Amino acid sequence: MKKMLFVLSGVIVLTIMLFSFFHSSGLKNSKSESKSEFQKSYRVFAVDIPEKLDFAGEPVPIDRFDVRESIDKELTGNTFFQSQTSMYIKRANRWFPVIEPILKKNNIPDDFKYLAVAESGFENLVSPANAVGFWQLLKETAISYGLIVNEEIDERYNPEKSTEAACKFIRESYNTYKSWTETAASYNMGKAGLSKQIETQKNSSYYDLLLNTETSRYVYRILAFKIILSDPKSYGYYFKKRDLYPEIPSYFVAVDSSITDIAGFAKKMKVSYKMLKWFNPWLRKNTLTNPTKKIYYLKLPKEGFINYSTLLKDIPDENLFPKDSVK
Repeated sequence: MKKMLFVLSGVIVLTIMLFSFFHSSGLKNSKSESKSEFQKSYRVFAVDIPEKLDFAGEPVPIDRFDVRESIDKELTGNTFFQSQTSMYIKRANRWFPVIEPILKKNNIPDDFKYLAVAESGFENLVSPANAVGFWQLLKETAISYGLIVNEEIDERYNPEKSTEAACKFIRESYNTYKSWTETAASYNMGKAGLSKQIETQKNSSYYDLLLNTETSRYVYRILAFKIILSDPKSYGYYFKKRDLYPEIPSYFVAVDSSITDIAGFAKKMKVSYKMLKWFNPWLRKNTLTNPTKKIYYLKLPKEGFINYSTLLKDIPDENLFPKDSVK
């Protein structure tokens, strides 16, 4: 009996050893095959850096090693930050048509629309320094350029009016520096800060100034968005026209009196409070006190255009790139 148990135990141990050996071999083979497949299918390519580049018509010294590597850093980082950059491309389709005419009207180069991308990605963000909106304006700056900022109203959240205010800053700054590139840099660090560095370093070229880390990257970041958003498919972004966020047909209602209950007003206009606030994020409370009877224009969606199928009705379901370009 003992002999049988000994033999049986030996068989069990041998079976376990054989199973472990073959299982281990199988795992090794499986891992090896998986690694081989990964190596065959996974590729990372260096991004293409343009041979010539300009910002607002001003040449970028792309042949300088420091400039080229700075552009490479921002272009690579934003190309491979696919989730963020995809959203920027989609939102740009909605908001560039709003921003571009305002820039043009104010004789500001079209490239400054990419500054708004760098500042906020077309979101009404609030920075740690309490800069607000698409153009990330500080309260004092916004007020100095004619925007209303109080508990009930904050026009930094108004895309059209905040763009007008940004244009005033940009124009004033350009009149100081006579350079659109330095003007863009001053938008980030302020005119006083940039002017101090120009005086200290005895050099007025952005590309030759040693600035703080954020401003040193700022113009290159704007340029990276210009490069990618001007030609998304060259950087791996393939979208159908229907993937991009469409403009939403809307109209304005003039209001020259106080509104004691904006939610009630929205109901009368046959939209939800949420939707009214989406179109008018500059309304910060549920009231609009208007003792001077100033005329405010509230934007509302045209009837039926909240529905996505209605918005996409006239947009063809086709790619933004040739079908034979995908390999």
